[in-house]
Amino acid sequence: MPTVSRPPTSGPAVSRRTALRFAAASAFGVASVPLLAGCADGEDADTEVDSLVAQSRLARRDAAGAAATIALLPDRGAALELVRAQRTAHADALDAEIARAAGTYPDGTAPTTSAPPSATPTAPAPPPGLDQLRADLAESQRSAADSARALTAYRAGLCASISAACGTYLAVVLP
Repeated sequence: MPTVSRPPTSGPAVSRRTALRFAAASAFGVASVPLLAGCADGEDADTEVDSLVAQSRLARRDAAGAAATIALLPDRGAALELVRAQRTAHADALDAEIARAAGTYPDGTAPTTSAPPSATPTAPAPPPGLDQLRADLAESQRSAADSARALTAYRAGLCASISAACGTYLAVVLP
């Protein structure tokens, strides 16, 4: 039987039919992405925002605890002030993400995450002390790490960063 030789080709052989199938599948895939994104469950976004609200409250609690502890331990004031300032910055970053996720009201105002002022006066709590502050920071670290595992994208990174910062406070700043 005689052998048939083909002329040399410069690349992989792709038939027109294969190219058309690929183009049709690509066009369908690109067109369906926005449709699938519209089917996303709004409950996931609400759960993520709830997690961020909880993290913001913990950050504000830790900042207040560090500020109160400065009065008890003025010799550790620099370290405690660092914790207070950074935990306040964490709360501010979380609040900004919460407001971004919530959008704005029709009148152009943004929703707030702070609780309304209490009508009944409360007695001031005694300063927590360094051991209580460490326990609070450990709780915040665990909570932020758990949240980071459940969140997505920027929010997960934000909570992971907060968890790492709390671990640093415990291991380096307030040993």
